[in-house]
Amino acid sequence: MTGSKYHLPNGTSADGPYDLLVTPESAGWGYSGLRILTLRPGEAHTLSTQDAEFLVLPLTGSCTVTTGGKAFELAGRTGVFDSATDFAYLPRASEALISSAHGGLFALPSARTEQGGHSARYGRKEDVPVELRGAGACSRQVNNYCLPGTFEAEQLLVCEVLTPGGNWSSYPPHKHDEARPGAESELEEIYYFQVAGENGFGYQRVYGTPERPIDVLAEVRSGDTVLIPHGWHGPSIAAPGYDLYYLNVMAGPGQDRAWLICDDPAHGWVRDTWRSQDVDDRLPFEGPNER
Repeated sequence: MTGSKYHLPNGTSADGPYDLLVTPESAGWGYSGLRILTLRPGEAHTLSTQDAEFLVLPLTGSCTVTTGGKAFELAGRTGVFDSATDFAYLPRASEALISSAHGGLFALPSARTEQGGHSARYGRKEDVPVELRGAGACSRQVNNYCLPGTFEAEQLLVCEVLTPGGNWSSYPPHKHDEARPGAESELEEIYYFQVAGENGFGYQRVYGTPERPIDVLAEVRSGDTVLIPHGWHGPSIAAPGYDLYYLNVMAGPGQDRAWLICDDPAHGWVRDTWRSQDVDDRLPFEGPNER
């Protein structure tokens, strides 16, 4: 296998109103999806969720999400490196109008699900846990929007990772492609990237096993996407001088919504070195929210 099937450069997977359209069908898997939507000032877009649950997550700008007689005003943010954001949750078999008075860029992560037990609702920015993970050159910030214990959903898992220039994240390399109770969950994953700076870039590695091969080493720039159906993934490398952002979208077949990972045993020892290192003083990009 080659990387081209899994690395989607900016613009190559645009479709209709979407700058990026990844569906389970286009990715060749069963559950995870992502759409990136640009709205010009005064524009609106109707989203039919059909057999999937969605988030409406502003990357830049603000919007109003109207669904089922409710209107959620999303204050959004000026950019992904400036702060976390508020967001809206949309259940399967629903329809929403996303409108923006001033325009913006919006992520619509999704997960196919047969369940419909949650209603449309608003996620406050103040309730998003902001985590500083790793230490030294492996320091990064994680905004945990929609994970077990942070926000209820059926199958969908969503977070953002922000990595200062020169640092590595998604490291040690890890995987989550087998259902092993208490040890690992089976999840497909999407990485959507933005990079600070006009010429900013980074790198993403994905590799497999002889039984399940995959081999990706992608130079990524703003708007690029990497699909991870299985295998070890990491590091995500931020080039010196260019802060790296990525949105993670995960979903899988497990009935228990869980995010359990397994480190590559060749590199897992790196975690132990963090005990003697400080967290990068460029973090956080924003302070952890007061609870």
